Amino acid sequence: MVTTHAAVGVALATVLLPIGPEFTTTAAVAGLLGGAFPDLDVLFEHRKTLHFPVYYWVATVPTGLLALVSPSTATVAVLFFLLAAAVHSVMDVFGGPRDWRPWEHTSNRAVYLHYRRRWLVPRSGIRYDGAPEDLLVAAVCSLPGLVLFDGTLQTVTIVGLGISLVYTVFRKQIPAFVDA
Repeated sequence: MVTTHAAVGVALATVLLPIGPEFTTTAAVAGLLGGAFPDLDVLFEHRKTLHFPVYYWVATVPTGLLALVSPSTATVAVLFFLLAAAVHSVMDVFGGPRDWRPWEHTSNRAVYLHYRRRWLVPRSGIRYDGAPEDLLVAAVCSLPGLVLFDGTLQTVTIVGLGISLVYTVFRKQIPAFVDA
């Protein structure tokens, strides 16, 4: 679920609490946006157009070095956006396939690996987006957003959890609306 990826992006920012607390909120917002960003490709070719399980990491390393040498709101924001997008792209390999009915196992396509020009096979640690275990991951990864932040970020986390719950409850009914 995109909400799981957004929550992971916020959770990643907590590594800054002991070393750069002044950048934690910036990192959390950037992580939330970066965690959600790859799923915008649902408008194009999902898990191919904006999912880059290697290239985001390639961009993250020099950006991380730059943020380490010259920490600023901008460098930290770009770093955590890229980091969350990279983690998202890898996480989707461990979910089910990109189908509308992934529980039927009719596809072996998880995420497109651009430099190899082939699809990675789903590893199915999470059976499909919106599965109960996906909701559990979303809930656990939302804890930092609920406990360590306040205001808008906390509200967005609560809304995200609500959306996750509703999506999980109705996930298996969604293909009927798509096919209609």
